[in-house]
Amino acid sequence: MTHRIKFILLLAASGGCYQHAVFAATSTDREKSTVPVTLSAGATAKPPQVKVYKSISATGVVQFSDQRPLAAPYELLSYDCFACAPASKVNWQTTPLFTEQFTQIINTVAHEQQLDKALIRAVIHAESAFNPQAISAKGAAGLMQLMPTTMQLFAVENAHEPEQNIRAGSQYLAKLLTDFNGNLTLALAAYNAGPTAVRRYNGIPPFPETQAYVERVHILKARYAQTQTP
Repeated sequence: MTHRIKFILLLAASGGCYQHAVFAATSTDREKSTVPVTLSAGATAKPPQVKVYKSISATGVVQFSDQRPLAAPYELLSYDCFACAPASKVNWQTTPLFTEQFTQIINTVAHEQQLDKALIRAVIHAESAFNPQAISAKGAAGLMQLMPTTMQLFAVENAHEPEQNIRAGSQYLAKLLTDFNGNLTLALAAYNAGPTAVRRYNGIPPFPETQAYVERVHILKARYAQTQTP
C-alpha cells in the first residue's frame, strides 16, 4: 500500500454535498507530494495513473475509493491533473477548447478578481479538462483542482459545485499573482507545486510535472485569448 492514497467521500442523503473525507495519507501542500525527477537524455517521466472507483451503497451513499468494489456496481474514474503528465500525447496547440462552459461565473469572477478570463479558462482546462467531478490522487477536487487547504482558506463547502470552485480557485490564483509581483509564470508554478517550492528554488521548481504544467497553461491561455470578444 506504499504511496497509495485511499479515500472515501461520503455524500449526504439530504443536501447532496460532500461532507466528509478520510485519507490514509494527507498533505497540506502539493509540493509535499511532488518530488524532483532526474531524467536521462531523451527520457520522460510519467506519474502513475490513479484509478478511482465510484460506487453507490445500498443506503444511497456515494463512495469513492482506490479499491474496486466487490459487491456493488461501480464507475471507474482514472484521473490526475490533465496537463501535468510530462509524457502527455495531447497536442496543446490544437486540442479542442472549452469556450462555452461556465461562461457567466467565469466572467463574473474574472471581473471580481481582475483576472484575464482566458487565464481562468486555461487553468480549468489544464487542471480538470472542465470536469467538475474530477478528483486527484493528491486530494485536489473539482474544476480548478482545489486542495483541502485552499478549500478551507476560501470557505469552500462543496468543491464540486462549479461556482464555488471557480471563485475559490480564481481567488487563490489572484493571491499568488500578488505574492509573486504579477509574474504569471511563477504564480502558475506555485499553483501547481506550492508557493514554498517556488521560493525555495527561486523560480519554477525542477519538477517535470510543474514545468510541463506551466508551459501548457501559457499555451492554452494564448489560445483562449484568441477566442475572446473585446
